[in-house]
Amino acid sequence: MSLFRKLFGKKSDQSEEQIPNQERGKYMPEVKLPADERFTINFKANGGKFLYCENMKEVKDSFNSILDENQWHNDKVFLIDERLSSLFKDFNLNTTKKVSESSYFLSTCEYLISDDGSLLISSNQIAEKKLKELPEHFIIYATTSQFVENIGEGLKGIKEKSKTSIPTNITTIKHFKTADDKDFLTYGSSAKDLYLILLEDL
Repeated sequence: MSLFRKLFGKKSDQSEEQIPNQERGKYMPEVKLPADERFTINFKANGGKFLYCENMKEVKDSFNSILDENQWHNDKVFLIDERLSSLFKDFNLNTTKKVSESSYFLSTCEYLISDDGSLLISSNQIAEKKLKELPEHFIIYATTSQFVENIGEGLKGIKEKSKTSIPTNITTIKHFKTADDKDFLTYGSSAKDLYLILLEDL
């Protein structure tokens, strides 16, 4: 028997491809999940409620379910992005521009940030209001084409699509209220009860 074989044992036939991620060497590069999977994991870890839809019928069904769950059908909705009025016209939304009169906020967002599961928004969605001035409950409508890796990529995207007039008040929504909202880490962070309706458009 070879001396090396006695000292080091028989070499394993298992190829690198077969080695599970947790058994890979510490200097091997991490296996990176796709942007949509990373966003979903991080978004749910932040406390967000996620509804994936394959078509507009599912989007409207999901929206209706949220209204049913919270008994918001007859309540006023705070709405800045008027495109959503036509998108959800079947619901005869009772819109208002006064936060104090509204039960929830219906909006779009600029981008979905995969690295931390946050939503990038700007004055296009919230005008010049601060997050703490907005209603406690959010329903955000977005599409899968809005996934970006990080905030830098999102800011670059905003700049590219807004060449004439770059929006102001750019911020992220990251902390969401959960059933057990006693986490001291979210204290003072304007945490919101947030539903994300995501339409597959790729």
